[in-house]
Amino acid sequence: MQRDNEDDAWRSIVENFGDRADLDPDPQSGSQPGTQPGTQPEPRREPDPEPPRPAPRPASSWDEESVDSDWSTDRFVPPPPPPVPTTSKDRMAAWIGIFGSPTVLLICLVLGIDLPQLIAYALVGAFVGGFLYLVSQMPSGPRDPDDDGARI
Repeated sequence: MQRDNEDDAWRSIVENFGDRADLDPDPQSGSQPGTQPGTQPEPRREPDPEPPRPAPRPASSWDEESVDSDWSTDRFVPPPPPPVPTTSKDRMAAWIGIFGSPTVLLICLVLGIDLPQLIAYALVGAFVGGFLYLVSQMPSGPRDPDDDGARI
């Protein structure tokens, strides 16, 4: 029986929910909404006035101090960076072979320049040789076997 009471309660809630909004205007009345007899159009509202602006503040003391202070002594100046590390000539040639050969081949392909077959093979050989040289020069083990990579 309680189920019937719940159904009746829900039914009454749905029936008494309220008036439904009319979304479509009545096509038979040729007037615009709000101009039907007995209704008045809404009055026009004036825009809200702008809120008052705050008065300009005088310069605070820290502004004056920052202008007068010596920046070279008051701020952090990082140490000069270390010099760029240099590499050996054979390793530099290997890097040029790895990056330079594909670059030259790609530029020649895009511009439609026909390279002699010997130069094309030399560029491919420079790429493969540079790669093999750099792989052969890699260390076989880690620098520090006890280092797990964590930094503090």
